[in-house]
Amino acid sequence: MPETQCSDSLPGILAEIVEKKRGEVAALRLQANRLEAAVGNSPVVRDFLGGITSYEHVSLIAECKRRSPGAGLIRPDLKLEIVSRLYEQGGAAALSVLTDAPYFGGSLEDLRVAREATNLPILRKDFTLDPLQILEARVAGADAVLLIVRILDDEVLQRLILEAEALGMAALVEVHDERELKRALEVGAGIIGINNRDLATFTTDLDTTIRLLEGVPEDIIVVSESGIRVPEDVDKLGGVGVDAVLVGESLLRSPDPGVAAQELARIPRAERSCG
Repeated sequence: MPETQCSDSLPGILAEIVEKKRGEVAALRLQANRLEAAVGNSPVVRDFLGGITSYEHVSLIAECKRRSPGAGLIRPDLKLEIVSRLYEQGGAAALSVLTDAPYFGGSLEDLRVAREATNLPILRKDFTLDPLQILEARVAGADAVLLIVRILDDEVLQRLILEAEALGMAALVEVHDERELKRALEVGAGIIGINNRDLATFTTDLDTTIRLLEGVPEDIIVVSESGIRVPEDVDKLGGVGVDAVLVGESLLRSPDPGVAAQELARIPRAERSCG
């Protein structure tokens, strides 16, 4: 199995999640032949990168999840088909679907349902440690995968990016600080997700994106993640040239996720000049 970062160096909950995910990957290896045989019959890839860079406004990646370790229960009765359609009607450019079961209450079936319900590109949001998980994502209909720099060494990170690209998928490479950003850029990440959440305290600060954005070349797509709740937040990020925002909790806690999405999905963005 590819090496991850040492669990001892990770925040408590993240180390716990990664350890459990290693067990899932070991079990997934028993399905390797089936996945390799099935990938040729996978749904046609939808253009995730094009989807989030097609507009002059900040693109919205709307997320589907039932719960999270930091927020607890968010929408335990989440109906993926309905919410996915509401997001699309509200102007979302792409969907993010949590597929981790133990900590987020998700599944690959959620991803399949979201894809069937909409025409939007789908990001599989999970804790990806092994190329087999990317193959599994593609077979299920994912068009992009999340890669978290903090849980991967450079060799594995680069290998996973290349695996995604070989399958026609996009890789959203998530960073939390300057060191992780430098690592992501050095291995060839084309889409950087800047997570505004401190994984040790679970607090969020949008200035994390603004600070790290200064070190991102203009030709790299930037997605701001976590702590984005109201139009003013998106306006703040769009004003410095952020390409897209990934929003879940605030949309899902809204009585009407479609209306909530609409409020965040049409905010202009400025041109970025940095890096």
